[in-house]
Amino acid sequence: MPKLLTPTAPTEENHRHIHVSGHSQHIGITRRGMLTASAALTGAAMTGAISVALAQKANLRPTSEQVLGPFFPMTLPTDQDADLTVIAGKSGRALGQIIYVSGRVTNVRGEPVANAELEIWQANSVGRYSHPGDQNPALLDANFEGYAKIRTGADGNYSFKTVKPAAYPTGIDGWSRPPHIHFDIKGRTSRLVTQMYFAGEALNEKDSLFTSASEAGRKSLLARYGAPTGKQERDALVALWDVVLGFG
Repeated sequence: MPKLLTPTAPTEENHRHIHVSGHSQHIGITRRGMLTASAALTGAAMTGAISVALAQKANLRPTSEQVLGPFFPMTLPTDQDADLTVIAGKSGRALGQIIYVSGRVTNVRGEPVANAELEIWQANSVGRYSHPGDQNPALLDANFEGYAKIRTGADGNYSFKTVKPAAYPTGIDGWSRPPHIHFDIKGRTSRLVTQMYFAGEALNEKDSLFTSASEAGRKSLLARYGAPTGKQERDALVALWDVVLGFG
């Protein structure tokens, strides 16, 4: 897989590549409240001076931060493996376009971050989260929980199988969020909360959270499409997205 270590967001952007000190507490709140606050606060100065200095020296900048969002699961599902299209103990498969997401987690020097933990959560193929606070009238999918917890290998690589999430309305002045997947990435000494977007989506450039990043920051958030291998379904999509952590 080709490396994708595009220099990302500049020093004035909102970077919280913080030291890992345990798991954060995720609080369920309303879509409107979280997104309104997110749009207002994204872009506030939260620069990590050490992280930026390292990035400048290596000519690689940490992947841009994005807000947590309101729909981190209230209760984590039992099935947390890398295949989100099936739930252990159920015979059905999640509805929607299958997509394989993979990439590499590195530090700003391009060195792999082994055993990094990636928590992943997303909406289903019609834009609905498995969360009691999601008031989207779109239907839930009984075969899709939209969550996984995986780790990188010794080479920093990760991969998982899911369905491509749909866009969904926020209920705020006609604002619809583009398809995206949430990540909470914990390295050895860094933690990054962000969102991965898909290249070529028309709603990307209309999204207040995505466009709050600089041009370089937006590039760091975009997954590019690749070609399926012989081991994947012929009609599957492949998304490639590398992550650069400030401290590794």
